[in-house]
Amino acid sequence: MKKLSASFIEKYLDSIIESPKSELQFNSPFELLVAVMLSAQCTDKRVNIITSKLFPVYHTPEAFAKLTTDELEKYIHSCTYYHNKAKNIINASRDIVDRFGGQVPTKHADLVSLAGVGNKTANVVQAVAFGQQAFAVDTHILRVSNRLGLVETKNPDICERVLKQFFQGKDYNKMHHLMLLFGRYYCTARSPRCSDCELCDYCIKKVGEKNVSR
Repeated sequence: MKKLSASFIEKYLDSIIESPKSELQFNSPFELLVAVMLSAQCTDKRVNIITSKLFPVYHTPEAFAKLTTDELEKYIHSCTYYHNKAKNIINASRDIVDRFGGQVPTKHADLVSLAGVGNKTANVVQAVAFGQQAFAVDTHILRVSNRLGLVETKNPDICERVLKQFFQGKDYNKMHHLMLLFGRYYCTARSPRCSDCELCDYCIKKVGEKNVSR
């Protein structure tokens, strides 16, 4: 098995992914936070459909803090776990209003102190909204990392720590988006596009009954 370098992964993914950025649609750090909270176990495409109707009506922490769960659920009911997400989004909005003066905090510790906000969500907000070098690990990145033998774990936090050692700090944001989009559109869960993938020589995992290595 050949040794896979960080520079080779970055160069290859750069060559096949034109726009390595978030596909969530938002106009402010707060809208991004809400969108990311909605995206848990839900596609970005579905979230964008929901927020295209939600954000023109409600788009500030103050507005969300005043909502009841029933009022918010009318907009997000097509999203998975919408009841819990509605409660968390409203409570997080109240946290932002009451504790942070209506501004989404920039520090990781403050972000994860918000209701319903975990490590991955905090990392996404830090990276995408504030341009900080954070490496959020979602299911796509976790899958790709295991297939390439970079990690052997189902724990996204462990995967994050390994990837942050493997890649340079200045590349965390870029590599997060490159690996996420690669997993979403190329190295998919069920039908990965292995035949034309230059990383396939390094792939050590199996997909279904077929080994993706060549």
